Amino acid sequence: MHNSLIDTTFCVRTFGCQMNKHDSERVCGMLEALGSEQVGEIEDADIVVFMTCCVREAADVRLLGQVASLKNIPLRAGSHVSKRVIAVGGCIGQRDGEKLTKELPHLDVVFGTHNLASLPRLVQEALEEGGHHVEVLDESLDFPTSLPIDREHEWAAWLPITIGCNNFCTYCIVPYVRGREKSRPLEDIANEARGYVLSGAKEITLLGQNVNSYGRDLYGKPRFADVLDAVSASGVERIRFATSHPKDLTDEVIEKFATLPNLMPALHLPVQSGSDRILRAMNRRYDSAHYRELVQKVRAACPDIALSTDIIVGFPGETEEDFLQTYELVREIGYHQVFTFIYSRREGTPAADMPDDTPREVIQERFDRLVDAVQEGAWQANQADAGSIVPVLVEGASKRDARMLSGRSPKNQTVHFPLPDGESVSAWTGKTVDVHVTEAKTWYLAGEVVR
Repeated sequence: MHNSLIDTTFCVRTFGCQMNKHDSERVCGMLEALGSEQVGEIEDADIVVFMTCCVREAADVRLLGQVASLKNIPLRAGSHVSKRVIAVGGCIGQRDGEKLTKELPHLDVVFGTHNLASLPRLVQEALEEGGHHVEVLDESLDFPTSLPIDREHEWAAWLPITIGCNNFCTYCIVPYVRGREKSRPLEDIANEARGYVLSGAKEITLLGQNVNSYGRDLYGKPRFADVLDAVSASGVERIRFATSHPKDLTDEVIEKFATLPNLMPALHLPVQSGSDRILRAMNRRYDSAHYRELVQKVRAACPDIALSTDIIVGFPGETEEDFLQTYELVREIGYHQVFTFIYSRREGTPAADMPDDTPREVIQERFDRLVDAVQEGAWQANQADAGSIVPVLVEGASKRDARMLSGRSPKNQTVHFPLPDGESVSAWTGKTVDVHVTEAKTWYLAGEVVR
């Protein structure tokens, strides 16, 4: 097959988690390596790739709407392809496969989470032969880290340490679309981290559906603490990780927040519910007392740590008493950020068959109450940094005001400060600067750069 991607253009749209964002960077790297040029707008693209998430129903609806809308968008002027190629990958591609081409007849390519490397070939086949080209494998042959990459930012890198999940929480589709957990060798992770530092990365985010269980399949026991040591030794300025399952968070890992200077004081620790009855129904394999004990240990190791979490409201059978236990846990812990979700039924998961007669308006009212508590807690947590000086890794201009720079504190707070007169955004992007915080809001800090 000759290379039919030369002089084409492509656009990637990403839904969902950080793992999808990493996969999208690999998609960009592969297509660019074959001579296709990335563009920002779908209208300018000969090839459109959707990297999808199916954790919640809203993502399905959004994808179907966006793909359907492409039927009426003409090809760009000067394009030498006969038709725009539309591809869907990620978790919805893995779950639905051939079925997607029946729902969306103008869809050309479907690929799954286990065969990212097949995308360039499938796209070329679609360009040359027309028709539908679907390939969804049951398991991964290689880690996608062996593929070319085009990182979105020079100063930041995603580094997957595991793929797949063995937890089978009853509400979650991920183990069915990402497969069983598989860990990368520690040496490969350390080498990749060193490579990213040499190429200018200041922040590395370790990825896995459950980073805490890293290595159980390779070494017979979890070795995530060793991963943190190895990546810290690369000399990278900042280390983050996601996601961390409470049942596998060990004292050894917690200690790293006290001993590794480049491990950022921020931990995402999904609780999902404060009710032990609901946690059992979710198959989370910890109770609220154990979760609270973990929070105490983490704060003992790193008193200034910023905690974030995920919470599901309206899980089948949740009562007002169950909800109140969640509500009280949120008020007690004082999270910097809480990702709140109304339960989304996913076909094929055990929870999809659990009966529930709770009226939607009751669930919505509980959700709204929780959001109020979350906002109050986040505002309160941010007040601790009012008046302080925080090091900020600058990400670029604020989306709302081009004259403001925006970046992240060690605690992963968004920080805004004015762009100095006469200076360019690009000159500041990727730099770490000290900012004097003059204002602490619910979802961000604001201040002035310290000269």
